[in-house]
Amino acid sequence: MSTRARATGGTAKIGEAPTRIAAAQPGGLDPDGQAERLHRRHAPTAAAFTEVHTHCRIVWDLAASLLSAGAAPGADVTLVRTGALLHDIGVYRLYDACGQLDHAQYLRHGILGHDLLAGEGLPARICRFASCHTGVGLTRAEIEAGGLPIPPADYLAETVEERLVMYADKFHSKSRPGSFLTAAAYRASLRRFGADKVDLFDALGAEFGVPDLPALAARHRMTIHDG
Repeated sequence: MSTRARATGGTAKIGEAPTRIAAAQPGGLDPDGQAERLHRRHAPTAAAFTEVHTHCRIVWDLAASLLSAGAAPGADVTLVRTGALLHDIGVYRLYDACGQLDHAQYLRHGILGHDLLAGEGLPARICRFASCHTGVGLTRAEIEAGGLPIPPADYLAETVEERLVMYADKFHSKSRPGSFLTAAAYRASLRRFGADKVDLFDALGAEFGVPDLPALAARHRMTIHDG
């Protein structure tokens, strides 16, 4: 077993053998089929695949609902879909050989996902959905001041597609199984990081609107968490 495999929880995979993806395809890959195959290949267990892949599909559903309501009319929809379906793929690298998630290192899942996608030959515009979706963005100054366990840099959503995926991600949480989060619930959780973070989230809300959570919750048979 390689050093990298040991560090990321072994080589156990589900699904197909590795196949390099051509970055020349629209958006980097076929959003549905090839994204799912990437998830299956890198997921260390079936349970991990179900949790992470389901979350990513829900984030795409959230983003799609906002697009359908008129948000981001100039966005590249294929790129949004691809980014949503792959943004959390780095979580797989935080599972140990026993299938336990390293919650203490969870902040690293974004950069781990960026590295994973780059290793698959995908372009930076796709890899950035992984590294630039955490919270409402992380700055070099915040990372250095807080001694956070990621390389100091600015991890900020810059394009409209990146901002939309980052925003949609805030309305569904893997840590609350089967739940969507209201804007008020996420805003409350964000306050401990400072009023400026809440302002950034509110700016995203002004840009994209609020998703129809009751309809989404009914579709996915999930509850809505409001506090």
